[in-house]
Amino acid sequence: MANQFGKVGVLFGGRSAEREVSNMSGAGVLQALQSRGVDAYPFDPAQRSLAELAAEKFDRVFIALHGRYGEDGTLQGALEQLGIPYTGPGVMASAIAMDKVMTKRIWQSMGLPTPRFAVLDSKTTSPAELQQVPDVLGLPLMLKAPHEGSTIGISKVTDRAGMDDGFALCAKYDEVVLAEEFISGRELTVPVLGAGRDARALPIVEIRAPEGNYDYQHKYFTDDTQYLCPAPLDEALTQRIQALAVQAFNALGCVGWSRVDFMLRAADNEPFLLEINTSPGMTSHSLVPMSAKAAGVSYEDLCVEILSSAALDLTPSKDWAPI
Repeated sequence: MANQFGKVGVLFGGRSAEREVSNMSGAGVLQALQSRGVDAYPFDPAQRSLAELAAEKFDRVFIALHGRYGEDGTLQGALEQLGIPYTGPGVMASAIAMDKVMTKRIWQSMGLPTPRFAVLDSKTTSPAELQQVPDVLGLPLMLKAPHEGSTIGISKVTDRAGMDDGFALCAKYDEVVLAEEFISGRELTVPVLGAGRDARALPIVEIRAPEGNYDYQHKYFTDDTQYLCPAPLDEALTQRIQALAVQAFNALGCVGWSRVDFMLRAADNEPFLLEINTSPGMTSHSLVPMSAKAAGVSYEDLCVEILSSAALDLTPSKDWAPI
């Protein structure tokens, strides 16, 4: 079976703020594929050029890059040009999903529940305008750099005095800052595999971080965070959230695999969509492998299934030839 994939490149590392996590994800994926007999090789786009990527003559690639230049449609566009099938969503879906503002606007337009929000210009928003945001969204609220992941460039603001520092933190990473209503409740995430009508949600993971602070350190480098999988929810609510995850996935045109993050409001058990990750983490602490395991799918089998979904958005013409 492994022979059907040909020569495979595992792309990891990259130039984003999430390089460290990507290195961990990619190393795990590479080892898993090789253990199943796949002819797989590492490739770091931060250290090697697109010309070198073309010269490798990969039959397909597994994208284990996170964040900008790997998860945002730019690499997907290059792979389309090179004619190399790749894992995960295509150019448009990757670009939209990487932008939390555009993601929320699409979900909102389709009637899918997402917290209320405001978009602030990181350069021109005045202190007075910034102080008006809590009047609209309430306190506490979240400030986010909308093109980052792994909780990089994110701040929970509990009072007006914290608005300036939180805004300054996010402005370091992005030209705009997303201000978002804070939903008090349980943090959930749902991996989705497949495409269109065949897309399926895996078991829900509930994340219980110390003092509700699921930051970069608690995500990847400590064992203080609790993960409950399957999440302790009644069957009706479980099915509702899983269906909503698939709807959110399809709304953006995602294919292959992604992970959809939720908050479940404590007051009434209403789920709210936060964001979607189109190249989720695959580290020892990552949530997609955890969910797959609960569904009876090993890490190695998960990697092979994702690799088998590698494709191009566009079919090259008959006259087309690789560079």
